[in-house]
Amino acid sequence: MVEPKITLGEMCQSGARGLLVFCSDHRCSHSVELPPGKVDQWPDRVRLSDLEPHFTCITCGRRGADVRPHLSQARMGTR
Repeated sequence: MVEPKITLGEMCQSGARGLLVFCSDHRCSHSVELPPGKVDQWPDRVRLSDLEPHFTCITCGRRGADVRPHLSQARMGTR
């Protein structure tokens, strides 16, 4: 099954503001969180998949990444 290619604008409409970026080398597994302020530099029409080839891992040097929306954690409890 192919995941839908969403835009940054669609991502923000769903409630996600930041991005999680994972190194494309599964042996490295380095990841970083990009806060909303960093994500706002790109226009809403940019697809997450369009950003993936532009990242380079600072740990292993591999070019390419898996970019996903950073959704806020669900709150548990009765409050």
